[in-house]
Amino acid sequence: APHSRGHFRVTLWGMNAAVRAVTRMGIYVGAKVFLIYEGYEGLVEGGDNIKQANWLSVSNIIQLGGTVIGSARCKAFTTRAGRLRAARNLVEHGITNLCVIGGDGSLTGADIFRSEWGELLEELVQDGQISEEVAQENSRLNIVGLVGSIDNDFCGTDMTIGTDSALHRIMEVIDAITTTAQSHQRTFVLEVMGRHCGYLALVSGLASGADWLFIPESPPEDGWEDLMCERLGETRSRGSRLNIIIIAEGAIDRSGKPISSNYVKDLVVQRLGFDTRVTVLGHVQRGGTPSAFDRVLSSKMGMEAVMALLEATPDTPACVVSLSGNQSVRLPLMECVQVTKDVQKAMDEKRFEEAIQLRGRSFENNWNIYKLLAHQKPSPFSLAILNVGAPAAGMNAAVRSAVRISICQGHTIYAVSDGFEGLAKGQIREVGWHDVAGWLGRGGSMLGTKRTLPKTCMEKIVENVRKFNIQGLLVIGGFEAYEGVLQLVEARGQYEELCIIMCVIPATISNNVPGTDFSLGSDTAVNAAMESCDRIKQSASGTKRRVFIVETMGGYCGYLSTVTGIAVGADAAYVYEDPFTIHDLKANVEHLTDKMKTDIQRGLVLRNEKCHEHYTTEFLYNLYSSEGKGIFDCRINVLGHLQQGGAPTPFDRNYGTKLGVKAVLWMSEKLEEVYCKGRVFANSDDSACVIGLRKKVVAFSPVTELKKVTDFEHRLPQEQWWLNLRLMLKMLANYQISLTEYISGKMEHVTRRTLSIEKGF
Repeated sequence: APHSRGHFRVTLWGMNAAVRAVTRMGIYVGAKVFLIYEGYEGLVEGGDNIKQANWLSVSNIIQLGGTVIGSARCKAFTTRAGRLRAARNLVEHGITNLCVIGGDGSLTGADIFRSEWGELLEELVQDGQISEEVAQENSRLNIVGLVGSIDNDFCGTDMTIGTDSALHRIMEVIDAITTTAQSHQRTFVLEVMGRHCGYLALVSGLASGADWLFIPESPPEDGWEDLMCERLGETRSRGSRLNIIIIAEGAIDRSGKPISSNYVKDLVVQRLGFDTRVTVLGHVQRGGTPSAFDRVLSSKMGMEAVMALLEATPDTPACVVSLSGNQSVRLPLMECVQVTKDVQKAMDEKRFEEAIQLRGRSFENNWNIYKLLAHQKPSPFSLAILNVGAPAAGMNAAVRSAVRISICQGHTIYAVSDGFEGLAKGQIREVGWHDVAGWLGRGGSMLGTKRTLPKTCMEKIVENVRKFNIQGLLVIGGFEAYEGVLQLVEARGQYEELCIIMCVIPATISNNVPGTDFSLGSDTAVNAAMESCDRIKQSASGTKRRVFIVETMGGYCGYLSTVTGIAVGADAAYVYEDPFTIHDLKANVEHLTDKMKTDIQRGLVLRNEKCHEHYTTEFLYNLYSSEGKGIFDCRINVLGHLQQGGAPTPFDRNYGTKLGVKAVLWMSEKLEEVYCKGRVFANSDDSACVIGLRKKVVAFSPVTELKKVTDFEHRLPQEQWWLNLRLMLKMLANYQISLTEYISGKMEHVTRRTLSIEKGF
């Protein structure tokens, strides 16, 4: 490291989970950590705005919205004189490393400050404010940035801090007004933030099934008023009692003229006579408790930011910590800022198609999917769709999009009730466009789902596949869905009727299906568990010291326990994949006992339901109660089925919608390939696949290949990416672990090619 750990200091402002992660990681590596209150204003003013932090300074803040250290706009920092005062305040505290959370403006300001640092120190020496010796001791300023922006408008990262939480607020409002609108047969015009970027509008439009969408990157064609009113009229004539129009605040027409929400409302009222209301969300989108995704993202980025500062050299440029797939990466700050500015320039010059492409591949895919769901073309195939296993949030979103894209493709689409058992019993019906209206925001499974596997009723399944001429089978569900399709594939040699195209969309709160990093429903489950743990911790507020032992679901898979543990700042999370002994339990109890002797009032220990055959939840309760006697008391909470969640999160709605579309498009392509002489015959390995998000891309993995990397006894993939997160959980709980185990993010360069990442999938 360029500095000894005793002299390495870091300061920060921003989101609470990131504040917590940077503070604790900084202390963990031996740094002195300072918090700067009120942003750049506090940096310029100095004094009590700059305070040294300790481990307890950031306790119990991870669940809070906003930022506990404040943020303020500062004109003074935009001037040379203001930056000179800021430099003097940093030197006074010996601070030469800054972690800045903000948008491209804040990060650009930080880079300017860094570039002027040497000159500012020279000026302070000349003015007699600091000595030559002090200037040399503080000769270099290192900068690392974390992007905080609800608009997700910064190029180079999959997701910016705050975006997912903003989507949660938007969907809560949409879910609330949907009930009223359907009761009264209304049209709602919903205005969301996004002065220059339509990401929030686009994703919430997909996640709500909006009838019309306005985003600044793609202004509507001339004459859009007629087309929109025609679309709304068609929707209402098909029996819909609700119309939703979503408009980004920066929406414009082709000539650059703003399109206001009130103009759209008046248009609908005057031309169609619909009862229409306008809802402007405004700063509601910035409020509330942060989502699980944002808490984990901020923690991951915060830890990586400290490592980037620790490893910085004189030649290291100012960097921004970004998310690429499941990995933290470091990108040159100003290269990211420049590409972000290129997007705005393309929009200013009315190169709108290029602006869409520059936003990233996922933004472009989202936009194309939204448009695709409005067009129909003929195709000769029959598809069946069913849910298998336990219900999971997002299943209905996937069914809805799969049905509608199938209709758009011209397919005949059958819905099967009660999974493989329903397929065997002939519980099959053809469905149309309106049959899946209103399904996006509903939890559970509207089709009904059971755990029955095909091997118990194979001949009846084959009989109905033949009877209904099913040529493609889309199965949405958990481990049983994957295992069931594998059984069908293995039976092809005996039953020619099963030589059809099959696809599995993984949907389970356990996130234990091989072939994907994320299963549909797991994000909703983590948020449900997180909210419960937040309330459990809050219940002990003002009482004596208390430790909660919380049992989560997940079978043998510890994903739910681990990620929830990070999101709520748990002291430990016991999972099957990370074996533990009585010696580990003893160390954990002692660690928590030591913490409870300080000012910490509450502890939280998570236990995956099948983490250990003998060390049950009751055993842990007795152990912690006995060893903590006189220091803290214990309580047990078994979260149970509430972890399946109610309404799906924005991530699961969007994820389900996209997986449904991509799965049907893939099946359509495969059916065209194997269609010959009036029939479908598919028996190759790649004709039956699991669709999943693997690192940065959506991949289709043959079930026969996945069989080789599956632990069927424990219903787990043999390798699981999220196990790397357990190190972060332990370090932020202050367990002393060697830094050699930490894998730093790679430094990459930004080009327009970088934008091909699946931004915010």
